[in-house]
Amino acid sequence: MNHKYIFTSLTRISDLAEREFQLKKLKKEQWGTGDYVACQIVNAGSETLKLELPNGRMRGIVGGEKIIGALGERFATLEATGTWRNVEDDLKMTVLTAAGLFGKMTSKSVFIPQMIKVVYLGHAFRGNKKLTMQIFVKPILTLEYKTPIVLFVGTSMSAGKTTSARIVTNLFKQAGHKVVGAKLSGAGRYKDILAIKDVGADAIYDFVDVGLPSSICPKEEYQERLTQLLSRIELQKADIAIIEIGASPLEPYNGDIAIERLREHIKCIVLSASDPYAVHGLMKAFDIVPNIVTGVTSNTLAGKRLVEQLCKVEALNLIDSTTTKKLKQILSAQTGFSL
Repeated sequence: MNHKYIFTSLTRISDLAEREFQLKKLKKEQWGTGDYVACQIVNAGSETLKLELPNGRMRGIVGGEKIIGALGERFATLEATGTWRNVEDDLKMTVLTAAGLFGKMTSKSVFIPQMIKVVYLGHAFRGNKKLTMQIFVKPILTLEYKTPIVLFVGTSMSAGKTTSARIVTNLFKQAGHKVVGAKLSGAGRYKDILAIKDVGADAIYDFVDVGLPSSICPKEEYQERLTQLLSRIELQKADIAIIEIGASPLEPYNGDIAIERLREHIKCIVLSASDPYAVHGLMKAFDIVPNIVTGVTSNTLAGKRLVEQLCKVEALNLIDSTTTKKLKQILSAQTGFSL
């Protein structure tokens, strides 16, 4: 292990922590999404901020430490936006996610603490070869996707998708089924997909596994990476796939492409919503009718009633154990699997 640097979770597909590499400063026009770069912390931000390590654990930081992460973009409705493309001549950037996503912050919610500020030190190289996330993606034979899906979508980030997916994964595993979990879009973090592993998923994947620091990229490129990701999921020959679309399909993470690609394999849709009106908007925008609405909007009788009146779909607060029986009934009816 190279202890000169903090290796963030975006490096988990690489061997950077185990094998030597060199740093080489490149001009901005030579930079690209997914490049592995080293930065030095110039402002640690809030004292509560931590970085996510390749194993998913969180690590505290101090000013002056050096980090290895990847250049990328984030466009989060509730937290922050930023991109490496806006980095200026001072080469200063922000750690846009704890996973080590580097870029120039373009906006931030007043409700989140100050973020970690860093300065670019150089790109990771071996010889004359620039090290990128894509270099470490192992080739895989393209497979026709056939695994049935329980799809988790949200009206925004932090709406409750991962919590709902964890609950449903646990129900399938308790019933003895083979489950694969995957997050197909969003900004790089390991914790969401690890939460599915923690409740028994037999295998887990996300867009980082196919070389993307976030799923903000040209649509053609995302289509290619999605094909690789779905082939990895299909290789598991699972009974059911628990699939999460990160953030909202309306955000620029290509979640809409993933939904269209998978539509014929989707057996059940669980929509986590921040409010009833957002449910209505997402249903209209993507021509989908969720089988269950959950999340923040299902926390009160008022929220559930409005969802049911406005959208004509069932609202269940999945973290309330009294709803488990109904949840099992819906999942069994939609997927054909006994729970």
